[in-house]
Amino acid sequence: MVAAASVVVAVGTTTGLISALDGGPDPTEAGPSEKTRSVRLDALPVAPSASPSPTASPSASASPSPRRTASATPSKTPERTRRAAPVSTGLYRHPDSQVQEWVRDHPGDPRYAVIQSRIAAQPAAVWFADFTPDTITARVRAVTSAGAAQGRTPVVVPYVIPDRDCGGYSEGGAPGLAAYDAWIDRFAAGLGSGDVVVVLEPDSVAQSECLSAGERAARFASLARAGRVIKSANPRARVYYDAGHSGWHTPARQAGWLRQAGAASAASSDGVFSNVSNFHTTAAEIAYDRRVLDALGGGPGLGAVIDTSRNGAGAPPDGEWCDPSGRKLGRAPTLATGEARIDGYLWVKLPGESDGCKGEPGTFTASYAYELAR
Repeated sequence: MVAAASVVVAVGTTTGLISALDGGPDPTEAGPSEKTRSVRLDALPVAPSASPSPTASPSASASPSPRRTASATPSKTPERTRRAAPVSTGLYRHPDSQVQEWVRDHPGDPRYAVIQSRIAAQPAAVWFADFTPDTITARVRAVTSAGAAQGRTPVVVPYVIPDRDCGGYSEGGAPGLAAYDAWIDRFAAGLGSGDVVVVLEPDSVAQSECLSAGERAARFASLARAGRVIKSANPRARVYYDAGHSGWHTPARQAGWLRQAGAASAASSDGVFSNVSNFHTTAAEIAYDRRVLDALGGGPGLGAVIDTSRNGAGAPPDGEWCDPSGRKLGRAPTLATGEARIDGYLWVKLPGESDGCKGEPGTFTASYAYELAR
């Protein structure tokens, strides 16, 4: 994926537990570094498991996108009229994930306590990255019903858009947009009626430069339709669209594409997400997301969610995207940020799942997880 988001291992879902704790202020940030490139893998089992990977920088096939300098201190924009917070502000942690499996299998490992308490105990997104129309409704329903039973809000990530990752590590997805539209219908049918956050198709907007103008317009039409279908199926679903990250496109350019993809319409969108599988600091993302939202328009109800899973030390200065050393966990997942127009800090990419350099792409690597967590 170009200057984008992640290496997912395509398969199904990922993890999540509930943690409403805010991890506190981010470490000092050096400001956005160059775009990092993020790859994605493909996935795990037919139950929850695929999760994205790193950061973003333009892929070899895509034309480089302009870099923008984001201010290290988010501007304090006045509080606007906001939607009411979800009834269940605690986030749901899904019990089936690679880190949960590692913890169960390695109780005597000297890294166990750190990985268990700092990663496995946190709520994270559940990815649906394999094109399995016959089982997708039941698999989504298993996650959303479990969250509802606990009074927790699940975060789910549909990642099956055709030509995803522009033929990169996470290539794959639905065989075409008609098949994708039908898959989304079945995905939405599993969302239930409770609170749920939907991170809709990472990289699908920010990395669309690899498509022709006609292909891009068709993709954006399908994304707009997807948001409408999801919100029609469950009016309490919060749908967020791909804003890339602060080291990629300019806010005006990203907002123009987002508008075409339906992100400015209340019928399909609750706002944008950024930094999926990336490393840019929370402060840089807050400033960037507010500028995107201002350029997007669509009313004061739109907000943003930020992936803080691996951004505790900011992006590496050399722009490395593949399991870069010296990174740290970011703020703990929460839907109570205290920041105007920032609806949540989420762990969309599960820390410890490799981008392909410290382990096999998309697989949990204990040494990498420990490095991030310690």
